[in-house]
Amino acid sequence: MEKVRLQKFIADAGLMSRRAAEAEIEAGNVSVNGHVATVGTKVDPREDHITYRGRTVRQEKRKHIYIMMNKPRGYLSTTSDDRGRKCVTDLLEGVDARVYPVGRLDMISEGMLLLTDDGVLKNRLTHPSHTIGKVYRVKVAGYVSEGQHELLCSAMEIDGYVIKPVDVVIQSEDESGTVLKMTLFEGRNRQIRKMCEQAGLTVKRLSRVSIGNLKLDGLAVGKWRYLEDSEVEYLYKATRSAENV
Repeated sequence: MEKVRLQKFIADAGLMSRRAAEAEIEAGNVSVNGHVATVGTKVDPREDHITYRGRTVRQEKRKHIYIMMNKPRGYLSTTSDDRGRKCVTDLLEGVDARVYPVGRLDMISEGMLLLTDDGVLKNRLTHPSHTIGKVYRVKVAGYVSEGQHELLCSAMEIDGYVIKPVDVVIQSEDESGTVLKMTLFEGRNRQIRKMCEQAGLTVKRLSRVSIGNLKLDGLAVGKWRYLEDSEVEYLYKATRSAENV
C-alpha cells in the first residue's frame, strides 16, 4: 500500500485536522512503531502502528460513495436551499449517505456533476493544484469572430484574478449560433459566462460533458450512477499533486 504523510493519516482517522496533527507531531506526542515521529514521516496505514499520547490511532474502514450525475437545468448544486428551490440531491433517490457536490454548476447550467461523502477526494478535486481538465459544450448567440476567439483563449482577468488560458475550439456555427468546446483547468465562479460576457458573447446553453477521462456516455439528463472503482482510482491518481497541500 502506498505510504501517506503521518499528519494526513491522523486527519483521515478523524482525530484532528492536518495542521493540528503537525503540531502534535512536532510536540513529540505521536509515535510510529514505538519511535517518536517527526513532521514529514510517512506511514503505511496497513502495516505501521501509530499512537497518539500512548493510544493507538486507527482509521475506520468505511466504503465511501461516489456518484456521477447528469445535472438538469433548474437545479442548484447544493444539498439544501432556504428558498425552497430544487437541489441536485433531490434527484438521489435511494442514496442513504449524505453526499456533497464536488464543485458547482450554476442553476441554469447542466451536465456532469460528481457527488461524494469522501472529503479527501472532494478537497483534492477542488484544489487549484490539480490538473484535471473539465470540458464544456457552450452554445453562444451569433458568430464568433477571430478576435473574440483569441480573447477567449487568452489569460483574461475576471473579478481581479488572471485566469489560466482556456482551450477553446469552434465546433460548429450557423444562424442559430456557435458551439464552442471549452476546456478549463480551474473553475472560477461562473467563469465561462463571465469570459463570454467580456468577449461580447451571449451564452444560450452551457453543459459540462466530461471531467478528465470521465464522460457521461449516454447518461440521461437528471439521471445518476455510481462511479466504478477504476474511475475513483483514476481521480485519486490524477489529483496526486493536491495530496500534500
